[in-house]
Amino acid sequence: MKFLDQLLRSNTQNQSLLCVGLDPEPNRFPLKWRGQSDKIFDFCAEIINATADLVMAYKPQIAYFSSHRAELQLERVIRHIRDVAPSVPIILDAKRGDIGSTAQQYAIEAFERYGADALTLSPFMGFDSIAPYLKYHDKGAFLLCRTSNPGGDDLQNQRLSTMENNPHLYEHIASLANGPWNTNGQLGLVVGATYPNEIERVRQKAPTLPLLIPGIGAQGGDALATVKAAKSTERARVIVTSSRAIIYASDQDDFANASRQEALKTRALLQSS
Repeated sequence: MKFLDQLLRSNTQNQSLLCVGLDPEPNRFPLKWRGQSDKIFDFCAEIINATADLVMAYKPQIAYFSSHRAELQLERVIRHIRDVAPSVPIILDAKRGDIGSTAQQYAIEAFERYGADALTLSPFMGFDSIAPYLKYHDKGAFLLCRTSNPGGDDLQNQRLSTMENNPHLYEHIASLANGPWNTNGQLGLVVGATYPNEIERVRQKAPTLPLLIPGIGAQGGDALATVKAAKSTERARVIVTSSRAIIYASDQDDFANASRQEALKTRALLQSS
């Protein structure tokens, strides 16, 4: 099944636009596991068990695993998602951005070693930096476009003076992703919830591409404004990510139930838009 079909199936089955980010920090684990990096799988598995019927996707962030030498635990986490929530796609958040044989190896890592359904990429080395991933015809790739961090202004919000109507760089990326770069039909864009006006401009450039939108919850993005700005002809083309606000809803033994309650609340808010 192609990635976009997986999104549609998951959206329909769980009635959800919510993607839960898995960013395990042992120093923020429940008190019983606090500081124990060997409990990364256990922590993530409890979150997954509690939210599997509420989410549209999961988004493990690779650095939170590799920094603790927990790549094997990441493999277990992904297998666990397959077992508990087989219809929920997995977006590996790695923001890779190299070219040539190195990009090929990153693609093998994401899609063959970990078995992810999609991957986040940095497109700033041009089409060469995403082409190896597009050879996986059923897999998705989300290109950084207008990110939620303030430093995104340094490049993404600059205008291209040599082009007609002087589009911003992020608008040009959206146009490329919507057009000549989308050779496998599975490209999407990363746009931050903290910039709803820019999300609306991206949606104008890319009317049907899936938008992966971090920044609600701990980063302060307005969930309703986000979904309104990102709306497409298909609701399955909007994927709103919340990580810390959900997975760290409690540091007590009830952390899994607390994460479920926060996910329920967030899902309902997104669905109401």
